[in-house]
Amino acid sequence: MSSEILVIGASGKTGKRVVQRLEARGLGVRHGTRRSQIPFDWEKPETWQASLAGMRTAYVAYSPDLAVPSAHAVIAAFVEKAEQAGLRRVVLLSERNEARAQACEKLVIESSLEWTILRPSWFMQNFNEGGFLDGVMSGEVSAPDSGAPEPWVDLDDVADVAVAALLDDNHIGKIYEITGPELLTWSEAVDCIAEVSGREVSYRTVTPQEFEGTLIAEGFPKDGASFVATLVAEILDGKNASTSDGLQRALGREPRSFARFAADAYATGSWK
Repeated sequence: MSSEILVIGASGKTGKRVVQRLEARGLGVRHGTRRSQIPFDWEKPETWQASLAGMRTAYVAYSPDLAVPSAHAVIAAFVEKAEQAGLRRVVLLSERNEARAQACEKLVIESSLEWTILRPSWFMQNFNEGGFLDGVMSGEVSAPDSGAPEPWVDLDDVADVAVAALLDDNHIGKIYEITGPELLTWSEAVDCIAEVSGREVSYRTVTPQEFEGTLIAEGFPKDGASFVATLVAEILDGKNASTSDGLQRALGREPRSFARFAADAYATGSWK
């Protein structure tokens, strides 16, 4: 394998972890972001060819989300460009039980590329790096959940699988559903953060409409807020209320627990 690896979404939650792990091994990494020396922009296909030039392997995290209706056409065009550029292998970040995301996966699976598909559950780091950090800091987290528990996954586990798939032929043609080791309701997850951090934080279930209003108040455009609120409610409808063994199959170890995530996050400065 070439030491030149393209990481699309190199500044994102998973991408930055993949980059750190690859560079720690001394491997050459091309950062695929809008602000990179060789920029990559999903909205500007004219940037793709230069980013793909000379690359044999790529980690692909699509933004804003594979469930966006327009994603299918974008991924189809990207796969075609990747094949033309001589890319050999793709590791695609996808989602569990999301039909639109899996339609995008099919484009990769049916291509000439070697592929590995990652389907993680909801990220633990959404509480300290993502959209629910403000809620933790203000004392109330809210989401349009169904009451069903979630198998929260640590992004470090997702990144470990991604790097293994980029570098090891044994992961070619594999689909890995990656979850944490246990099911926790939103209230249980938030209570764990409160206990570890010493903060007074509670959880409240809201309607998709209320969640949309919160997003708009945070600066989302109305159309975008409506889509995100609907998507989040769909994801949290209980269909993912089960753990999976993707990490165990890929790496032969157990996933990190939510309690370990919370303790490590607090120890490194989160929620202070």
